[in-house]
Amino acid sequence: MTKRVPKPPRRRTSAAAGTLRRRRRSGATADARLADRAAREFRRLVAIMQRLRAPDGCPWDREQTLESLRGFVLEETYEVLDAIDRADRGRLRDEIGDLLFEGVFLAQICAQDGDFVVADSLQAVTSKLIRRHPHVFGRARAQKAMPGAGRAVRAPAQRAIVTTPDQVVEQWEQIKAREQQAAGETRGVLTGVPRTLPALLRAHEIGTRVAAVGFDWARPDDVVAKIEEEVAELRAAVGHETPERAEEEMGDLLFSVANLCRKLGIEPESALRKANEKFTARFTAVERRLDARGRTVHDATLEELEAEWQTVKDD
Repeated sequence: MTKRVPKPPRRRTSAAAGTLRRRRRSGATADARLADRAAREFRRLVAIMQRLRAPDGCPWDREQTLESLRGFVLEETYEVLDAIDRADRGRLRDEIGDLLFEGVFLAQICAQDGDFVVADSLQAVTSKLIRRHPHVFGRARAQKAMPGAGRAVRAPAQRAIVTTPDQVVEQWEQIKAREQQAAGETRGVLTGVPRTLPALLRAHEIGTRVAAVGFDWARPDDVVAKIEEEVAELRAAVGHETPERAEEEMGDLLFSVANLCRKLGIEPESALRKANEKFTARFTAVERRLDARGRTVHDATLEELEAEWQTVKDD
């Protein structure tokens, strides 16, 4: 009689692992549905823009130019920022739509001029994101997304480990430099920083770009020391030098403040907007308090204004 050897128990997948797989599949399906819906709505927006710019479309839309839309693009950008600052997600939803519309509007004008279509813009940004994120999409896909990938273009070097935001920014700038070199461009680190940016935001961007190549203060405390140095120089210029020198020193101080924001992970335009809103709310409250007593800010003394201000601050 042959002795039966029991079979080893079948390895069972844990319930937790199975649940995780189901969640991943469910998440991937939901993401695909969202992407399909976005594609449909984007096609609809492009079709509407084409209709508005058609010969029998809207007279106002048909007469617009790239130059005439500049103000609208800027306005919509600031309305998006305002919705973010107010933490108003409903309004942000609508403002993002308006900003996307301006991009489609610009692209449609260029399409009618025979320059490019909006799909070219989308392809350009998606390819850029792939080739500048080799740590996410892999070196092979980054190589394929390089401009002139059919030619002998050196693929972007991939950092062994990219785990921090600072490392990502540094890698981004290095890959960007290689792209420019491959295209035969001799652009510098600061080439392409828009001159039309708000000055404080431009200072922040300049600091970010030079920091990516290692030209930066080691610690935030070092920037604070620089700010204190600039304050002393501004004080001397105000007391003993020309207005032009005072302006120069004020610029140096503001530039240093913008770089401290960068080191602390603070977006300076947003911080200043919030400070403006806080001051506006407090000063409006001062006006209301004076009005309740039959006074106005115009006939109140400085001492009264200061007293009311301190009361509002303490509330």
